[in-house]
Amino acid sequence: MTTPRRLLLVNGPNLNLLGTREPDVYGTATLTDVEQVTTDAAARRGFEVRAVQSNHEGVLLDAIHAAREDCAGIVINPGGLTHTSVVLRDALSGVGLPVAEVHISNVKAREEFRHHSYVADVALVHVIGEGVTGYATAVGRLIDILTGQAEG
Repeated sequence: MTTPRRLLLVNGPNLNLLGTREPDVYGTATLTDVEQVTTDAAARRGFEVRAVQSNHEGVLLDAIHAAREDCAGIVINPGGLTHTSVVLRDALSGVGLPVAEVHISNVKAREEFRHHSYVADVALVHVIGEGVTGYATAVGRLIDILTGQAEG
């Protein structure tokens, strides 16, 4: 069986508001822009992307579980679930796929409660504070791991 050349892109709660929500923190790029940046970065390396965004944790969990069937890795911006969701962390761990964690803003320079990530210990790649272009960085690093060009 060959490894699928597909990544799952997961964007958590409130990321559908990109472009209008706190542009001083998150910029003016939209969720559509995020998906395009991610898709383009993956395509340059011969991968495709399936994208999901939801404000409902269970929808995200179901998408992560389904990724076991046809994805090689997961790029995720969990949004606020980063700091609160053990079940999201457990889903990522449970599927056994390499994970890249992305945050548009520098969460380490923001409120104290944003400094802890439940996803951090299951992610092989962490890209924080690079804006929307951070998604392309995460895709590149994750694909390097998947193709044996870097260690995870």
